[in-house]
Amino acid sequence: MKRSPMKPGKPLVRTPFKRTSPMPSTGMLSVQSHQRTAPKRKAGLKSKGPVSTPIRRAARGQDCTLRLTVCNFDPDTTVLCHSNYLADGKGMGLKAPDTAAAFGCSACHDVLDGRRPRPADLSLAGLEAAFRAAVSHTHEILRSMGLLDAAPAAIQPTLEHP
Repeated sequence: MKRSPMKPGKPLVRTPFKRTSPMPSTGMLSVQSHQRTAPKRKAGLKSKGPVSTPIRRAARGQDCTLRLTVCNFDPDTTVLCHSNYLADGKGMGLKAPDTAAAFGCSACHDVLDGRRPRPADLSLAGLEAAFRAAVSHTHEILRSMGLLDAAPAAIQPTLEHP
């Protein structure tokens, strides 16, 4: 960048911008001789990474339960696919709980999370229905592994006799 020469008679004007390069050494002490340090990070703002839970670890090596038309049928790529629906607890900056998730291969997970286009023959309602069925099947597998409690029995209404 070319600098324009100083014009005589024009006063110097201070700008609100800070200097980006250090001043050349003139042998005099500068007012800002101390070094600046980065501000300390506030505790609790962000986690350091995903937390591995027993249910998430259980997905390793399992068959995909989503089984969309793009499924790669590779158990090595299977992970726990969390729900993207608000009703399941998903929110801004929040992941749905592990109980609202299904085992899915990388290809099905990409469609579910929107990283890959949905197949033309699959509507949004169809995708949600497939996900709900996969969650149900995943719950059966987790119960057999002992990682999920048995389904609660239906509550029977009690009749009071006068």
